[in-house]
Amino acid sequence: MCRRVYISQSFDELAESFSFAERGKVDDLGKRLPRYNGGPAEVYHIIIQDNARRGDRSKPAFAVARWGFMPTWIDPRRQAPAIVRGDVMATHQMFREAYRSRRCLVPVNGFIEWNDSNQPHAVALKDRSTFALAGIWEIWRHPIGIDIRTFAVATCPPNDMIARIHNRMPVVLRRANYERWLSTDPDPRDLIRPFDSDAMTMWPIARRVSNFKNVGPEILNRVDLDTNPVRQMD
Repeated sequence: MCRRVYISQSFDELAESFSFAERGKVDDLGKRLPRYNGGPAEVYHIIIQDNARRGDRSKPAFAVARWGFMPTWIDPRRQAPAIVRGDVMATHQMFREAYRSRRCLVPVNGFIEWNDSNQPHAVALKDRSTFALAGIWEIWRHPIGIDIRTFAVATCPPNDMIARIHNRMPVVLRRANYERWLSTDPDPRDLIRPFDSDAMTMWPIARRVSNFKNVGPEILNRVDLDTNPVRQMD
């Protein structure tokens, strides 16, 4: 679940929405934003606690990372997990060190989820504002000697709205909790909980979103499942 996200802003707009984080030398990923059908193995902007700045100068900063968690010891032929259950992060060998000390924010405008009949739905905040998913990150060293930052998105039980289509949802962090998720607190597990249904909205979209080649903004248009059940599959 939640292996697709969308970002309907430019990087300048994204950075303004998260102005508490330093932009530094991070660029716009070659003008890859906005991105309306983003999946794993692609590169995204995340926000990390900048450990290069020690003491009082340490603060959140934008970074670039590949979606798909890869610890240093992983076999690169193995599929990198895009998501991780929030209830196992603290104890699972693969994720626990990142959970304790390398947590991140993943800025998005929404995500896409499928129900049991393979019908996709777009999910966003009602006010359409940018928000952050809870994530963890790690550095993987490529055999040629290049360090690549990677990340995964944490999941939790669904809220009442998401429960209509799926049994899990990504951890959507409340703005008041961004600082704590990025902090040195080794176990902020109380933040791994469903976001308020009343603050979110969801609508059905065409099944062509399943094809990564379909990338335009129209991919998020609402479809009418009652009157147009066939055409929406094109």
